[in-house]
Amino acid sequence: MDFGRRSFLKGASMAAVSVPAVAAVSAASATTTHETDVLVAGGGPAGVCAAIAAARNGASVLLVERGNCLGGMATRGLVGPFMTCYDKTGSVQIIRGLFNEIVERLVARGGAIHPKDCRAGTAFTSWIKIGHDHCTPFEPEALKLLLDEMCAEAGVKVLFHADFVEPLMDGTRIAGARLFTKAGFRDVRAKVVIDATGDADVAFRAGVPTEFGDPKGKRVQPATMFFRIGNCDLAAITADIEANKDNFYRKDGVNYRSLHWRVAEARAAGDWNLKRVSIGLFRGVKEDEWFINTSRIMGVDSTDPESWSAAESAGRAQVDQIFRFFRKYVPGCRDARLLCTGSTVGVRESRHVFGEYRLTVDDCLEGRVPADSVLLAANSVDIHGRFGPMSNQYVTVKNGNWYGVPYRCLVPLKVEGLLVAGRCLSATSEAAGAVRVMPPVMAMGQAAGTAAALCVKTGASPRSLDAAALVKTLKEQGAFLG
Repeated sequence: MDFGRRSFLKGASMAAVSVPAVAAVSAASATTTHETDVLVAGGGPAGVCAAIAAARNGASVLLVERGNCLGGMATRGLVGPFMTCYDKTGSVQIIRGLFNEIVERLVARGGAIHPKDCRAGTAFTSWIKIGHDHCTPFEPEALKLLLDEMCAEAGVKVLFHADFVEPLMDGTRIAGARLFTKAGFRDVRAKVVIDATGDADVAFRAGVPTEFGDPKGKRVQPATMFFRIGNCDLAAITADIEANKDNFYRKDGVNYRSLHWRVAEARAAGDWNLKRVSIGLFRGVKEDEWFINTSRIMGVDSTDPESWSAAESAGRAQVDQIFRFFRKYVPGCRDARLLCTGSTVGVRESRHVFGEYRLTVDDCLEGRVPADSVLLAANSVDIHGRFGPMSNQYVTVKNGNWYGVPYRCLVPLKVEGLLVAGRCLSATSEAAGAVRVMPPVMAMGQAAGTAAALCVKTGASPRSLDAAALVKTLKEQGAFLG
């Protein structure tokens, strides 16, 4: 079902959108209730790393999150595991820094399995080999608690249940934001604002030009309602897949992988009508628990509340059918329990900002590393639904073992005092399909937060910040940049 199609096609017809949906408010007329050096909008993987990095580098930080916990897609969305943080060869961990600290602290308390111990072609990767070496299973509840602790340790002030409404502007410079909370509207003034909303809400409403999805293909990547199941027999599931994995294949852009033979059986019996042919199931930290990445909701516009609302309901309906399939058709799952569905549907794509540099798919595939790269990644270009709802496009790095994401991709055009971090970075739709996953966006967050703190210290704007000094600081603080 195609949700929000009218809204999506309208957005896709405009290559660059610079008119905000909500008019910006003049900072001069606002009543300030809070002042901070750095305001971070969005507490997902990018935002929480941005906030911690900014605070550790000496800035006062307010992190505002619309939900009730930090972690975003990793916690509220149940998106797991963390995808690879290694180079193309699987021999070097290249996403380190705050991401690695979070993983190691989770491992120490039994809340994750280190990626060095999770190899391609196993239950940890849904038996997928290409591009999935060294994933990181984690416990969402453990991550929620850890992120609370890390923000408290760094001195980050966190405000939950706070919705970003509109930017406060001094001409072309963003000077803060208006929030809506249970206590009503609150205005926050800040020296630097970081947009980690995923949908580029801050940037868009401040007047930054943006692009929705892939206007050439008139599409946006589908959304997924993730869910977790427990009380499953690992040995029985593994035996069934091992007996059939030599029959994994790809045809007409569609991957026939884990349990496709069981899906075919269910379809023939009238128990499966979803436009999916195999199951994405990823073993969790506990042997009997699995993350299920299978539902697919096409045409979702997460900037349109009606489209997004319909997607949430459709996602839960798909989960119900998939879970019943597990109990009836999958060996070892007859007594499986549905542990939880995501508190929000997982969104892969919406707005992309236009920044000082725009990452392209060739940059990723050709292994280009600009001098101002603030993170290195080797994540493959992964575009779900590229050739229809059953399909995907998956292309690995061709030249070199990694590529770089330049600082300029985090600096949006036209608006001063603003940085972006996460899947809304300045990138084409295809390139964003590579770096939208959680380890790279966490590294983006660390870079944006560090940059914001350096701006506060030096008086520079994000656009004029010395990128070499930023790169040097990131290296000193654990980032791997070659």
